Amino acid sequence: MDLVKAPAKPTLKEKIGYGLGDMSSSMFWKIFSYYLPIFYSDVFGLKPQHAALLLLITKLYDAISDPAMGIIADRTQSKWGKYRPYLLWIAVPFALVGVMSFYTPQWGYGLKHVYAYVTYILMMTVYTAINVPYGAMLGAVTDDSREKSVFSSFRMFFAYIGSFIAMGIFWLFEKSIIGTTRVLPDGTSKIVKGVGDAAPMQWTFVVSIVALLCAVLFFLCFALTRERVKVENKSFAEGSSIKDDLKALVSNAPWWLLLGAGIGQLLFGSIRGGAAAYYFSNILGTGALVTCAVFLTIGEISQMVGVTLAVPLSEKIGKRNTFIACLLFIAVLSIFIYFLPNTAAGMWGLLILQVLICLGIGASSPLIWSMFADVADYSTLKNGSSSTGLIFSSSSMAQKFGGALGGFLLLQVLAIFSYDKDAVVQAPETLSAIKALMSYIPAIGSLLGVVCLMFYPLTTSKMEEIRVELDKRNASGK
Repeated sequence: MDLVKAPAKPTLKEKIGYGLGDMSSSMFWKIFSYYLPIFYSDVFGLKPQHAALLLLITKLYDAISDPAMGIIADRTQSKWGKYRPYLLWIAVPFALVGVMSFYTPQWGYGLKHVYAYVTYILMMTVYTAINVPYGAMLGAVTDDSREKSVFSSFRMFFAYIGSFIAMGIFWLFEKSIIGTTRVLPDGTSKIVKGVGDAAPMQWTFVVSIVALLCAVLFFLCFALTRERVKVENKSFAEGSSIKDDLKALVSNAPWWLLLGAGIGQLLFGSIRGGAAAYYFSNILGTGALVTCAVFLTIGEISQMVGVTLAVPLSEKIGKRNTFIACLLFIAVLSIFIYFLPNTAAGMWGLLILQVLICLGIGASSPLIWSMFADVADYSTLKNGSSSTGLIFSSSSMAQKFGGALGGFLLLQVLAIFSYDKDAVVQAPETLSAIKALMSYIPAIGSLLGVVCLMFYPLTTSKMEEIRVELDKRNASGK
Protein backbone atom coordinates (compact mmCIF):
# COMPACT_ATOMS: atom_id res chain seq x y z
CA MET A 1 0.00 0.00 0.00
CA ASP A 2 1.44 3.39 -1.02
CA LEU A 3 0.54 6.37 1.12
CA VAL A 4 0.76 9.80 -0.47
CA LYS A 5 0.13 12.32 2.29
CA ALA A 6 -1.48 15.73 1.78
CA PRO A 7 0.70 18.65 2.87
CA ALA A 8 -1.37 19.50 5.94
CA LYS A 9 -3.15 17.62 8.69
CA PRO A 10 -6.94 17.24 8.61
CA THR A 11 -8.75 20.40 9.66
CA LEU A 12 -11.57 20.88 12.16
CA LYS A 13 -13.89 21.58 9.22
CA GLU A 14 -13.11 18.15 7.77
CA LYS A 15 -13.74 16.42 11.08
CA ILE A 16 -17.09 18.17 11.44
CA GLY A 17 -17.90 17.38 7.82
CA TYR A 18 -17.08 13.73 8.38
CA GLY A 19 -19.34 13.71 11.41
CA LEU A 20 -22.27 15.03 9.36
CA GLY A 21 -22.25 11.80 7.34
CA ASP A 22 -23.10 9.63 10.33
CA MET A 23 -25.43 12.32 11.61
CA SER A 24 -27.49 11.55 8.51
CA SER A 25 -27.17 7.77 8.71
CA SER A 26 -27.98 7.71 12.40
CA MET A 27 -31.23 9.62 11.97
CA PHE A 28 -32.63 6.87 9.78
CA TRP A 29 -30.88 4.01 11.55
CA LYS A 30 -32.36 4.95 14.93
CA ILE A 31 -35.84 5.22 13.43
CA PHE A 32 -35.40 1.77 11.86
CA SER A 33 -33.99 0.30 15.09
CA TYR A 34 -36.48 1.87 17.50
CA TYR A 35 -39.66 2.22 15.48
CA LEU A 36 -39.67 -0.18 12.53
CA PRO A 37 -40.79 -3.21 14.63
CA ILE A 38 -43.80 -1.39 16.07
CA PHE A 39 -44.53 0.20 12.67
CA TYR A 40 -44.63 -3.21 10.98
CA SER A 41 -46.72 -4.87 13.71
CA ASP A 42 -49.11 -2.09 14.77
CA VAL A 43 -49.37 0.29 11.78
CA PHE A 44 -48.41 -1.55 8.59
CA GLY A 45 -50.31 -4.60 9.84
CA LEU A 46 -47.82 -7.48 9.56
CA LYS A 47 -48.10 -10.31 12.04
CA PRO A 48 -45.17 -10.10 14.50
CA GLN A 49 -43.76 -13.46 13.41
CA HIS A 50 -43.88 -12.41 9.73
CA ALA A 51 -42.17 -9.09 10.48
CA ALA A 52 -39.55 -10.93 12.51
CA LEU A 53 -38.81 -13.34 9.66
CA LEU A 54 -38.59 -10.45 7.19
CA LEU A 55 -35.89 -8.73 9.25
CA LEU A 56 -33.86 -11.92 9.53
CA ILE A 57 -34.15 -13.25 5.97
CA THR A 58 -33.03 -9.98 4.40
CA LYS A 59 -29.72 -10.26 6.27
CA LEU A 60 -28.77 -13.15 4.00
CA TYR A 61 -28.82 -10.61 1.19
CA ASP A 62 -26.69 -8.20 3.23
CA ALA A 63 -24.08 -10.91 3.74
CA ILE A 64 -23.46 -10.62 -0.03
CA SER A 65 -24.20 -6.94 -0.71
CA ASP A 66 -21.99 -5.47 2.02
CA PRO A 67 -18.72 -7.20 1.02
CA ALA A 68 -19.59 -6.59 -2.65
CA MET A 69 -19.91 -2.86 -1.96
CA GLY A 70 -16.59 -2.90 -0.12
CA ILE A 71 -14.91 -4.50 -3.14
CA ILE A 72 -16.53 -1.97 -5.49
CA ALA A 73 -15.49 0.98 -3.32
CA ASP A 74 -11.89 -0.25 -3.09
CA ARG A 75 -11.74 -0.31 -6.90
CA THR A 76 -13.48 3.02 -7.51
CA GLN A 77 -11.39 5.72 -9.20
CA SER A 78 -12.75 9.28 -9.47
CA LYS A 79 -11.57 12.86 -9.19
CA TRP A 80 -13.12 12.90 -5.71
CA GLY A 81 -11.36 9.75 -4.48
CA LYS A 82 -12.40 6.16 -3.88
CA TYR A 83 -15.08 6.49 -1.21
CA ARG A 84 -16.25 10.11 -1.02
CA PRO A 85 -18.22 10.25 -4.32
CA TYR A 86 -20.81 7.78 -3.02
CA LEU A 87 -21.97 10.45 -0.56
CA LEU A 88 -22.99 12.53 -3.56
CA TRP A 89 -24.39 9.75 -5.73
CA ILE A 90 -26.55 7.92 -3.17
CA ALA A 91 -27.89 10.74 -0.95
CA VAL A 92 -31.18 11.19 -2.81
CA PRO A 93 -31.95 7.45 -3.29
CA PHE A 94 -31.24 6.97 0.43
CA ALA A 95 -33.89 9.55 1.33
CA LEU A 96 -36.51 8.37 -1.17
CA VAL A 97 -36.31 4.68 -0.29
CA GLY A 98 -36.44 5.56 3.40
CA VAL A 99 -39.80 7.26 2.89
CA MET A 100 -41.07 4.32 0.83
CA SER A 101 -40.20 1.98 3.72
CA PHE A 102 -42.61 3.82 6.02
CA TYR A 103 -45.47 4.05 3.53
CA THR A 104 -48.46 1.73 3.95
CA PRO A 105 -50.16 0.83 0.66
CA GLN A 106 -53.87 0.03 0.80
CA TRP A 107 -53.46 -3.51 -0.51
CA GLY A 108 -54.30 -6.99 0.66
CA TYR A 109 -52.10 -8.68 3.24
CA GLY A 110 -50.09 -10.74 0.71
CA LEU A 111 -49.16 -7.80 -1.50
CA LYS A 112 -48.34 -5.64 1.51
CA HIS A 113 -46.08 -8.41 2.75
CA VAL A 114 -44.23 -8.40 -0.59
CA TYR A 115 -44.02 -4.58 -0.52
CA ALA A 116 -42.40 -4.71 2.92
CA TYR A 117 -39.75 -7.16 1.67
CA VAL A 118 -38.99 -5.11 -1.45
CA THR A 119 -38.73 -1.75 0.31
CA TYR A 120 -36.68 -3.12 3.21
CA ILE A 121 -34.20 -4.81 0.86
CA LEU A 122 -33.97 -1.60 -1.19
CA MET A 123 -33.35 0.41 1.98
CA MET A 124 -30.57 -1.88 3.11
CA THR A 125 -29.07 -1.70 -0.41
CA VAL A 126 -28.86 2.09 -0.48
CA TYR A 127 -27.72 2.10 3.16
CA THR A 128 -24.86 -0.21 2.16
CA ALA A 129 -24.05 1.82 -0.96
CA ILE A 130 -23.51 5.00 1.05
CA ASN A 131 -22.36 3.73 4.44
CA VAL A 132 -19.68 1.24 3.44
CA PRO A 133 -17.74 3.89 1.46
CA TYR A 134 -18.41 6.46 4.19
CA GLY A 135 -16.95 4.16 6.84
CA ALA A 136 -13.98 3.26 4.64
CA MET A 137 -13.19 6.98 4.28
CA LEU A 138 -11.73 6.80 7.79
CA GLY A 139 -8.75 4.95 6.33
CA ALA A 140 -8.31 7.66 3.70
CA VAL A 141 -8.73 10.87 5.72
CA THR A 142 -5.65 10.15 7.87
CA ASP A 143 -3.08 7.42 8.50
CA ASP A 144 -2.54 8.42 12.15
CA SER A 145 -4.11 5.96 14.64
CA ARG A 146 -4.92 8.65 17.21
CA GLU A 147 -6.44 10.92 14.55
CA LYS A 148 -8.62 8.02 13.47
CA SER A 149 -9.97 7.86 17.01
CA VAL A 150 -10.62 11.61 16.92
CA PHE A 151 -12.45 11.32 13.58
CA SER A 152 -14.43 8.40 15.01
CA SER A 153 -15.37 10.51 18.03
CA PHE A 154 -16.57 13.33 15.78
CA ARG A 155 -18.48 10.75 13.79
CA MET A 156 -20.25 9.33 16.82
CA PHE A 157 -20.85 12.72 18.46
CA PHE A 158 -22.64 13.96 15.35
CA ALA A 159 -24.39 10.60 14.99
CA TYR A 160 -25.97 11.18 18.38
CA ILE A 161 -26.91 14.72 17.40
CA GLY A 162 -28.70 13.18 14.42
CA SER A 163 -30.41 10.66 16.66
CA PHE A 164 -31.36 13.47 19.04
CA ILE A 165 -32.96 15.41 16.19
CA ALA A 166 -34.80 12.32 14.91
CA MET A 167 -36.07 11.50 18.40
CA GLY A 168 -37.05 15.14 18.86
CA ILE A 169 -39.14 15.00 15.70
CA PHE A 170 -40.81 11.82 16.95
CA TRP A 171 -41.36 13.46 20.35
CA LEU A 172 -43.33 16.20 18.63
CA PHE A 173 -45.13 13.47 16.71
CA GLU A 174 -46.06 11.61 19.90
CA LYS A 175 -46.99 14.79 21.73
CA SER A 176 -49.42 15.77 18.99
CA ILE A 177 -51.28 12.43 18.91
CA ILE A 178 -51.25 10.92 22.45
CA GLY A 179 -54.69 11.14 24.00
CA THR A 180 -56.47 11.86 20.72
CA THR A 181 -59.10 9.58 19.19
CA ARG A 182 -58.33 7.72 15.98
CA VAL A 183 -61.06 6.20 13.81
CA LEU A 184 -60.01 2.78 12.50
CA PRO A 185 -60.80 1.45 8.99
CA ASP A 186 -63.58 -0.73 10.39
CA GLY A 187 -65.36 2.33 11.82
CA THR A 188 -64.40 1.78 15.46
CA SER A 189 -62.29 4.24 17.39
CA LYS A 190 -59.48 4.03 19.93
CA ILE A 191 -57.59 6.36 22.22
CA VAL A 192 -54.05 6.90 20.93
CA LYS A 193 -51.50 5.74 23.53
CA GLY A 194 -48.37 5.99 21.41
CA VAL A 195 -46.93 6.07 17.89
CA GLY A 196 -48.17 2.53 17.28
CA ASP A 197 -51.71 3.93 17.25
CA ALA A 198 -50.95 6.70 14.73
CA ALA A 199 -52.44 6.73 11.23
CA PRO A 200 -50.19 5.32 8.46
CA MET A 201 -49.89 8.62 6.55
CA GLN A 202 -48.82 10.40 9.72
CA TRP A 203 -45.83 8.08 9.81
CA THR A 204 -45.01 8.73 6.15
CA PHE A 205 -45.13 12.50 6.66
CA VAL A 206 -42.87 12.46 9.71
CA VAL A 207 -40.31 10.17 8.05
CA SER A 208 -40.31 12.43 4.97
CA ILE A 209 -39.07 15.32 7.10
CA VAL A 210 -36.22 13.17 8.41
CA ALA A 211 -35.39 11.96 4.88
CA LEU A 212 -34.98 15.49 3.55
CA LEU A 213 -32.58 16.36 6.37
CA CYS A 214 -30.59 13.19 5.69
CA ALA A 215 -30.02 14.05 2.02
CA VAL A 216 -28.84 17.58 2.87
CA LEU A 217 -26.40 16.27 5.50
CA PHE A 218 -24.82 13.79 3.08
CA PHE A 219 -24.31 16.59 0.55
CA LEU A 220 -22.60 18.68 3.24
CA CYS A 221 -20.42 15.74 4.25
CA PHE A 222 -19.27 15.40 0.65
CA ALA A 223 -18.55 19.13 0.33
CA LEU A 224 -16.57 19.49 3.58
CA THR A 225 -14.36 16.39 3.47
CA ARG A 226 -11.47 15.14 1.36
CA GLU A 227 -9.46 11.95 1.12
CA ARG A 228 -6.10 13.13 2.43
CA VAL A 229 -4.37 9.76 2.18
CA LYS A 230 -4.23 8.17 -1.24
CA VAL A 231 -4.50 4.41 -0.86
CA GLU A 232 -3.11 2.37 -3.73
CA ASN A 233 -3.76 -1.34 -3.51
CA LYS A 234 -0.61 -2.82 -5.06
CA SER A 235 -2.01 -6.32 -5.38
CA PHE A 236 -5.02 -4.96 -7.24
CA ALA A 237 -2.77 -2.98 -9.57
CA GLU A 238 -0.91 -6.18 -10.31
CA GLY A 239 -4.17 -7.92 -11.19
CA SER A 240 -5.13 -9.75 -8.02
CA SER A 241 -8.55 -11.33 -7.93
CA ILE A 242 -11.50 -10.65 -5.69
CA LYS A 243 -10.96 -14.18 -4.44
CA ASP A 244 -7.55 -13.11 -3.06
CA ASP A 245 -9.13 -10.17 -1.22
CA LEU A 246 -11.84 -12.36 0.29
CA LYS A 247 -9.30 -15.00 1.27
CA ALA A 248 -7.24 -12.37 3.09
CA LEU A 249 -10.38 -11.15 4.86
CA VAL A 250 -11.60 -14.51 6.13
CA SER A 251 -8.10 -15.35 7.41
CA ASN A 252 -8.00 -12.10 9.41
CA ALA A 253 -8.70 -13.26 12.98
CA PRO A 254 -9.00 -9.74 14.51
CA TRP A 255 -11.66 -8.96 11.90
CA TRP A 256 -13.78 -11.94 12.97
CA LEU A 257 -13.51 -11.02 16.65
CA LEU A 258 -14.35 -7.37 16.07
CA LEU A 259 -17.25 -8.40 13.83
CA GLY A 260 -18.63 -10.51 16.69
CA ALA A 261 -18.19 -7.68 19.18
CA GLY A 262 -20.00 -5.30 16.84
CA ILE A 263 -22.93 -7.67 16.43
CA GLY A 264 -23.16 -8.08 20.22
CA GLN A 265 -23.11 -4.31 20.71
CA LEU A 266 -25.85 -3.79 18.12
CA LEU A 267 -27.95 -6.61 19.55
CA PHE A 268 -28.00 -4.76 22.85
CA GLY A 269 -29.03 -1.46 21.30
CA SER A 270 -31.58 -2.76 18.80
CA ILE A 271 -33.45 -5.07 21.18
CA ARG A 272 -33.59 -2.54 23.98
CA GLY A 273 -34.35 0.41 21.71
CA GLY A 274 -37.04 -1.46 19.79
CA ALA A 275 -38.68 -2.67 22.99
CA ALA A 276 -39.00 0.87 24.38
CA ALA A 277 -42.08 1.76 22.30
CA TYR A 278 -43.85 -1.41 23.47
CA TYR A 279 -42.71 -0.80 27.05
CA PHE A 280 -44.13 2.71 27.16
CA SER A 281 -47.38 1.84 25.36
CA ASN A 282 -48.21 -1.32 27.27
CA ILE A 283 -46.55 -1.07 30.68
CA LEU A 284 -46.16 2.62 31.50
CA GLY A 285 -49.08 3.88 29.40
CA THR A 286 -50.24 7.50 29.17
CA GLY A 287 -49.48 8.00 32.86
CA ALA A 288 -45.71 7.89 32.33
CA LEU A 289 -43.69 10.91 33.44
CA VAL A 290 -42.23 11.20 29.95
CA THR A 291 -43.06 9.81 26.51
CA CYS A 292 -41.06 7.10 24.76
CA ALA A 293 -39.45 9.63 22.41
CA VAL A 294 -38.34 11.80 25.36
CA PHE A 295 -36.89 8.72 27.06
CA LEU A 296 -34.95 7.85 23.90
CA THR A 297 -33.89 11.48 23.42
CA ILE A 298 -32.47 11.57 26.95
CA GLY A 299 -30.48 8.52 25.93
CA GLU A 300 -29.14 10.23 22.80
CA ILE A 301 -27.99 13.26 24.84
CA SER A 302 -26.26 10.93 27.31
CA GLN A 303 -24.56 9.09 24.45
CA MET A 304 -23.27 12.40 23.07
CA VAL A 305 -21.68 13.07 26.45
CA GLY A 306 -20.32 9.52 26.56
CA VAL A 307 -18.59 9.97 23.19
CA THR A 308 -16.33 12.62 24.74
CA LEU A 309 -15.00 9.96 27.13
CA ALA A 310 -13.92 7.55 24.37
CA VAL A 311 -10.54 9.11 23.49
CA PRO A 312 -9.32 9.87 27.06
CA LEU A 313 -10.40 6.45 28.32
CA SER A 314 -8.85 4.58 25.37
CA GLU A 315 -5.60 6.54 25.75
CA LYS A 316 -5.49 5.59 29.42
CA ILE A 317 -6.41 1.89 29.29
CA GLY A 318 -6.50 1.07 25.56
CA LYS A 319 -9.33 0.72 23.04
CA ARG A 320 -10.01 -2.96 23.72
CA ASN A 321 -10.13 -2.60 27.52
CA THR A 322 -12.36 0.47 27.27
CA PHE A 323 -14.73 -1.39 24.96
CA ILE A 324 -14.89 -4.39 27.32
CA ALA A 325 -15.49 -2.22 30.39
CA CYS A 326 -18.31 -0.33 28.66
CA LEU A 327 -20.08 -3.50 27.50
CA LEU A 328 -19.92 -5.01 30.99
CA PHE A 329 -21.17 -1.75 32.52
CA ILE A 330 -24.24 -1.47 30.28
CA ALA A 331 -25.10 -5.18 30.62
CA VAL A 332 -25.22 -5.06 34.42
CA LEU A 333 -27.24 -1.84 34.56
CA SER A 334 -29.68 -3.09 31.93
CA ILE A 335 -30.57 -6.14 34.03
CA PHE A 336 -31.71 -3.86 36.87
CA ILE A 337 -34.53 -2.49 34.70
CA TYR A 338 -36.46 -5.75 35.00
CA PHE A 339 -36.89 -5.22 38.75
CA LEU A 340 -38.14 -1.61 38.61
CA PRO A 341 -41.68 -1.14 39.96
CA ASN A 342 -44.33 0.55 37.83
CA THR A 343 -44.42 3.61 40.11
CA ALA A 344 -43.13 7.18 40.02
CA ALA A 345 -39.99 6.04 41.85
CA GLY A 346 -39.55 3.24 39.33
CA MET A 347 -39.89 5.73 36.48
CA TRP A 348 -37.16 7.93 37.97
CA GLY A 349 -35.01 4.84 38.37
CA LEU A 350 -35.61 4.00 34.71
CA LEU A 351 -34.48 7.48 33.65
CA ILE A 352 -31.34 7.32 35.80
CA LEU A 353 -30.44 3.91 34.37
CA GLN A 354 -31.11 5.24 30.86
CA VAL A 355 -28.60 8.05 31.41
CA LEU A 356 -25.91 5.74 32.82
CA ILE A 357 -26.41 3.01 30.21
CA CYS A 358 -26.26 5.51 27.36
CA LEU A 359 -23.10 7.10 28.77
CA GLY A 360 -21.53 3.64 28.49
CA ILE A 361 -22.86 3.12 24.97
CA GLY A 362 -21.55 6.51 23.91
CA ALA A 363 -18.07 5.84 25.29
CA SER A 364 -17.83 2.54 23.40
CA SER A 365 -19.40 3.55 20.08
CA PRO A 366 -16.47 5.41 18.44
CA LEU A 367 -14.04 2.64 19.33
CA ILE A 368 -15.33 0.01 16.94
CA TRP A 369 -14.84 2.28 13.89
CA SER A 370 -11.32 3.17 14.95
CA MET A 371 -10.59 -0.51 15.65
CA PHE A 372 -11.77 -1.53 12.16
CA ALA A 373 -9.25 0.99 10.80
CA ASP A 374 -6.61 -0.75 12.94
CA VAL A 375 -7.70 -4.08 11.46
CA ALA A 376 -7.11 -2.60 7.99
CA ASP A 377 -3.56 -1.61 9.01
CA TYR A 378 -3.01 -5.12 10.36
CA SER A 379 -4.18 -6.51 7.00
CA THR A 380 -1.74 -4.20 5.19
CA LEU A 381 1.18 -5.53 7.21
CA LYS A 382 0.10 -9.15 6.90
CA ASN A 383 -1.10 -9.24 3.28
CA GLY A 384 0.42 -6.17 1.63
CA SER A 385 -3.08 -4.86 0.90
CA SER A 386 -5.48 -3.07 3.24
CA SER A 387 -8.79 -3.73 1.38
CA THR A 388 -10.15 -0.91 3.52
CA GLY A 389 -13.57 -0.81 1.87
CA LEU A 390 -14.00 -4.56 2.20
CA ILE A 391 -13.04 -4.51 5.87
CA PHE A 392 -15.31 -1.57 6.64
CA SER A 393 -18.14 -3.31 4.81
CA SER A 394 -18.07 -5.75 7.72
CA SER A 395 -18.85 -2.93 10.11
CA SER A 396 -21.94 -2.11 8.07
CA MET A 397 -22.80 -5.82 7.93
CA ALA A 398 -22.37 -6.12 11.71
CA GLN A 399 -24.56 -3.07 12.23
CA LYS A 400 -27.33 -4.31 9.98
CA PHE A 401 -27.13 -7.93 11.06
CA GLY A 402 -27.07 -7.00 14.74
CA GLY A 403 -29.95 -4.59 14.26
CA ALA A 404 -32.01 -7.04 12.21
CA LEU A 405 -31.31 -9.98 14.51
CA GLY A 406 -32.29 -7.78 17.43
CA GLY A 407 -35.53 -6.84 15.67
CA PHE A 408 -36.17 -10.49 14.82
CA LEU A 409 -35.69 -11.59 18.43
CA LEU A 410 -37.86 -8.74 19.69
CA LEU A 411 -40.78 -9.55 17.41
CA GLN A 412 -40.37 -13.31 17.81
CA VAL A 413 -40.52 -13.04 21.61
CA LEU A 414 -43.65 -10.89 21.32
CA ALA A 415 -45.24 -13.46 19.00
CA ILE A 416 -44.35 -16.35 21.32
CA PHE A 417 -45.88 -14.53 24.28
CA SER A 418 -49.09 -13.66 22.38
CA TYR A 419 -48.68 -9.92 21.89
CA ASP A 420 -51.98 -8.44 20.61
CA LYS A 421 -51.77 -4.94 19.11
CA ASP A 422 -55.53 -4.46 19.58
CA ALA A 423 -55.64 -5.50 23.23
CA VAL A 424 -56.47 -2.80 25.78
CA VAL A 425 -54.28 -4.62 28.32
CA GLN A 426 -51.72 -7.30 27.40
CA ALA A 427 -51.64 -10.67 29.20
CA PRO A 428 -49.34 -10.86 32.25
CA GLU A 429 -46.85 -13.14 30.47
CA THR A 430 -46.72 -10.68 27.55
CA LEU A 431 -45.97 -7.79 29.89
CA SER A 432 -43.24 -9.83 31.55
CA ALA A 433 -41.72 -10.57 28.14
CA ILE A 434 -41.71 -6.86 27.24
CA LYS A 435 -39.87 -6.09 30.49
CA ALA A 436 -37.33 -8.80 29.69
CA LEU A 437 -36.79 -7.26 26.26
CA MET A 438 -35.95 -3.97 27.95
CA SER A 439 -33.54 -5.55 30.43
CA TYR A 440 -31.76 -8.89 30.58
CA ILE A 441 -32.32 -10.13 27.01
CA PRO A 442 -30.29 -7.27 25.42
CA ALA A 443 -27.67 -7.71 28.16
CA ILE A 444 -26.93 -11.16 26.70
CA GLY A 445 -25.86 -9.51 23.43
CA SER A 446 -23.53 -7.15 25.26
CA LEU A 447 -21.90 -10.03 27.12
CA LEU A 448 -21.36 -11.91 23.84
CA GLY A 449 -19.44 -8.86 22.65
CA VAL A 450 -17.25 -9.03 25.77
CA VAL A 451 -16.36 -12.66 25.06
CA CYS A 452 -15.19 -11.77 21.52
CA LEU A 453 -13.11 -8.84 22.73
CA MET A 454 -11.34 -10.94 25.35
CA PHE A 455 -9.52 -12.66 22.46
CA TYR A 456 -8.98 -9.53 20.30
CA PRO A 457 -5.18 -9.19 19.82
CA LEU A 458 -4.69 -5.64 18.47
CA THR A 459 -3.80 -3.86 21.70
CA THR A 460 -2.30 -0.37 21.86
CA SER A 461 1.25 -1.71 22.00
CA LYS A 462 0.60 -4.10 19.11
CA MET A 463 -0.74 -1.26 16.95
CA GLU A 464 2.35 0.83 17.70
CA GLU A 465 4.49 -2.04 16.43
CA ILE A 466 2.37 -2.33 13.28
CA ARG A 467 2.60 1.42 12.61
CA VAL A 468 6.39 1.35 12.93
CA GLU A 469 6.66 -1.59 10.54
CA LEU A 470 4.37 0.08 7.99
CA ASP A 471 6.39 3.30 8.17
CA LYS A 472 9.57 1.34 7.52
CA ARG A 473 7.94 -0.46 4.59
CA ASN A 474 6.66 2.78 3.07
CA ALA A 475 10.05 4.47 3.52
CA SER A 476 11.75 1.62 1.67
CA GLY A 477 9.13 1.71 -1.10
CA LYS A 478 8.08 -1.90 -0.60
